[in-house]
Amino acid sequence: VDSYEVCTFLKISDRTLQRLRVEGAINFSRIRGKNFYRISELQRLMQDNVIRRSEEHLQDLIKNHQLHVEQRRNIKTNK
Repeated sequence: VDSYEVCTFLKISDRTLQRLRVEGAINFSRIRGKNFYRISELQRLMQDNVIRRSEEHLQDLIKNHQLHVEQRRNIKTNK
């Protein structure tokens, strides 16, 4: 998932996410200047209490990401 999705669904600021990256607290991939995060990495941060959010926030993020992926697949198959 991208930075925007992480910040929106976990209700953290861009600056907080940046701080976590700089401190090495979160693993991420940078593709064409955009940062992406594994959902398993976000789960780890929540389990370690680095990010204090309910499991419900994470489930919302997962559900939204799955819908987004499905929509993109549908767009590609309709072309």
